[in-house]
Amino acid sequence: MGLLRGFRLRRRSKFNPRTLLDNILTSPLQALISAFYSLLLLLRGRPFPKPPQHPIRIVCLSDTHDQTSVKIPPGDLLIHAGDLTNAGTVADIQAQIDWLAAQPHRHKVLIAGNHDSYFDPQSKSLADRTFRRTLDFKGIHYLQHDSVTLSFPSGRTLKLYGAADIPRCGGPDFAFQYDLGSGSTPWPNSVPADTDVLVTHTPPLAHLDLRTLGCPALREEVWRVRPRLHVFGHVHWGAGRRAMHFDACQKAYESLMARPAPSIFWDLVPSGAWLDALRVVLYGVHAVLFKWLMLGPGGNTGGTLLVNAALMKGNTGKIGNPVQVVDL
Repeated sequence: MGLLRGFRLRRRSKFNPRTLLDNILTSPLQALISAFYSLLLLLRGRPFPKPPQHPIRIVCLSDTHDQTSVKIPPGDLLIHAGDLTNAGTVADIQAQIDWLAAQPHRHKVLIAGNHDSYFDPQSKSLADRTFRRTLDFKGIHYLQHDSVTLSFPSGRTLKLYGAADIPRCGGPDFAFQYDLGSGSTPWPNSVPADTDVLVTHTPPLAHLDLRTLGCPALREEVWRVRPRLHVFGHVHWGAGRRAMHFDACQKAYESLMARPAPSIFWDLVPSGAWLDALRVVLYGVHAVLFKWLMLGPGGNTGGTLLVNAALMKGNTGKIGNPVQVVDL
């Protein structure tokens, strides 16, 4: 295994994308359907109609990890979805806040990430606890299971809800961690039903999370609330955007991705995974045909746009992913 990783034939950790050999040895069925599902989403387009004549431009950042060498596009609202720093000290976080506060956007919203230890009393460093250092947010809205409603010159408003909690992935110096399967995840019925923009640090399971690193409870909460936009980060290699349409195709895809990936041999045996895969194909093709034959290019309604705004390029320690800009 070490030799295969050395030659980059197998991925080095679960936070790296699967290689071709990884997909073959785990579940080719999941890999093929995941690629097919991405094609379906491309053909279906935006999950909601084009924005009005004067849209609200939302600039989305995440996982800057102390870096400030980022060209931030102009916009009306600047969102940072956590992991501002590496060490999470008050000094490092204040430096990031100063950088964000200097940007010209009318409104700015941030949440913490697992590396931003200062924000969580359970992970705050001894020095920050001893000297009781505080932050100057300089007008930036910090959210941790809180909402804020923002007004814009066009007369429109947006309600944002933010929370930093993530499935456990590190030691006691990581902030806002919880155990999956413990029955104590923070998400059920936590997000107000009228939320327009949801900001979390973790992705929902099976969406821009390398298929396995997100949270299933958060995904169910997104199904319940269906915000127009969901911004997150955490999984650097998952950076990008995709739609959620909340239909039978998506349900089948999520069911397939939630199944343990057994091996290439078990994929050859008829099972419930085969049924899920068949449903993704049938429901997905039906959805694409219905959209283009019946509704037209702008016919999608009621969906959510997911944005993994991580700027860090994998585990390189360097900014490399583009800033995501959304007109809402």
